[in-house]
Amino acid sequence: MQREHNIERLQSEEFDLCIIGGGASGAGCALDAALRGLKVALIDRKDFAAETSSRSTKLIHGGVRYLERAFKNLDFAQLRQVRHGLEERHTVLKNAPHLAHPLGLVTPVFSWWEGFYFSMGLRLYDFFAAHKDNLPASRWLNKAEVLRIMPGISPRIHSAVLYYDGQLDDARYCLALIQSAAAAGAVVANHIEVVGFQKDTTGVIQKAIIQNKVVDQNSTFSIQAKQFLNCCGPYADPVRLLANKALSPRISPSKGVHLVLPLRYFNSDYAMLIPKTKDGRMVFAIPFEGNLLLGTTDDPASDLMHEPMLEATEVAFLLETLQPFVAGDIDKSDVKAGFGGLRPLVKPGKTTEQATKSLLRDHEVEFDASSGLVSLLGGKWTTYRVMAKDAIDFVCSKVGWSAPCRTETHSLAGAVGWEKDLWKKLSQTYQLDADVSQHLAGKYGVNAEQVARLAAQDDYLKQRILPHFPFIKAEVVYGAQEEMVVEISDFMARRIRLEYSEWESAKVATPEVARLLGRTLGWSEQETAARSNEYMAQITNYQKRANAPDIPSLHG
Repeated sequence: MQREHNIERLQSEEFDLCIIGGGASGAGCALDAALRGLKVALIDRKDFAAETSSRSTKLIHGGVRYLERAFKNLDFAQLRQVRHGLEERHTVLKNAPHLAHPLGLVTPVFSWWEGFYFSMGLRLYDFFAAHKDNLPASRWLNKAEVLRIMPGISPRIHSAVLYYDGQLDDARYCLALIQSAAAAGAVVANHIEVVGFQKDTTGVIQKAIIQNKVVDQNSTFSIQAKQFLNCCGPYADPVRLLANKALSPRISPSKGVHLVLPLRYFNSDYAMLIPKTKDGRMVFAIPFEGNLLLGTTDDPASDLMHEPMLEATEVAFLLETLQPFVAGDIDKSDVKAGFGGLRPLVKPGKTTEQATKSLLRDHEVEFDASSGLVSLLGGKWTTYRVMAKDAIDFVCSKVGWSAPCRTETHSLAGAVGWEKDLWKKLSQTYQLDADVSQHLAGKYGVNAEQVARLAAQDDYLKQRILPHFPFIKAEVVYGAQEEMVVEISDFMARRIRLEYSEWESAKVATPEVARLLGRTLGWSEQETAARSNEYMAQITNYQKRANAPDIPSLHG
């Protein structure tokens, strides 16, 4: 995970496989391929998980809505998707227990018939997950039970059905995949972009032309590989067309947004599933990072040039959807943060070989014989591992390599030796506050000790970045040295998640984070100040687009 060293290797070595895209699917492919013994390169034009893979609802699930559609429409392909997702849910939880855990979800109902309907459906959900994990079975709760576990819920409800799925820190889970791939031999680098391909006389790609976005924008180099794999999610089409301009677009991006409210609206460790909205979707209200994460929406998207953001109309829709389920009135000024993301929905293909059909899965491995490019299209977080397996199975067939997939039982970075009470050891050994130790153990797993050692060597780095948050300054230095943090947003949005949980506090923290990054990465004072101001302006723009007020931080 030494970025400059890795870039030197990318320029000078030849690889079996070069993966373009460092989100969940690309990171999963890198780990799978490296464990099979292939020589792997992975690159991303931004930070790892900077796009869709850090902007999810943070759920690991089989898809309750798929189950409902399956029975309403007698669609057995949807049913197979549910079963498939529930099988993978077990693996995602098991392989990184510091980053993923079971989550109880309450589905409120307003009549006996609704309760019976959802109770029967969620028992089927349990049935399909049986024998794979030990999550508690679903239960139909009476009103008193619901009010006890979720005090902020509207007293107008009749009852609720409680069921269990999984929750993950998506950005850090993706980083753990990247770190695990690097430990298995993959050469990885962020903030470098494919700007072209070099082909042989038959038109097959031999090299990718790369621009290092951290240095001179006019400077390029090339990466040579036997096979190139496109894992760019909703941005897959530009790479496909760069390889072969005759291809038809395959991705229909869909925009979804989330907003963040104070957890006091429900005052619960349980999440809520709102089973139906006026546009036919389900909406989740989920505890995350000490707040309440509310989402998502589903709207067609066509603009790939600009970052998808939370808009004022979307804020109004989500708050309107939540209000009937909350005891008190929701105050719009309580919106603390939010984000938008794009889903990579796949259109049917006609001119390329489909190595994996989308009838049984919501992803597809596509091969363009003209350019030799393989593309992994569609998918979702829960099934990232089997997506990667399908793609790497196909890649191995193309490069003449035979080795089995080993990812199902491979513990990710930070997981080996991790225990739930690791934080107590950290607290006692390094004299850290309990909340700081819990945060470090939950984000870094057993690697938290490396951060704690940095803090123990320098009292300044042991200090909190903000008084009422568990983040410490040593994390900034560690991020730059060991986790390829290059930009302020890499750290704020994806390493500690503060950008996604509280905009005002993120702005307050920015100057100190910028100073520590600048000192570690060699920025001048002028560059540090410019980067700090630019990032704070970006957060302010988010607030304006969402029409969220610039209010003092609710946590100081």
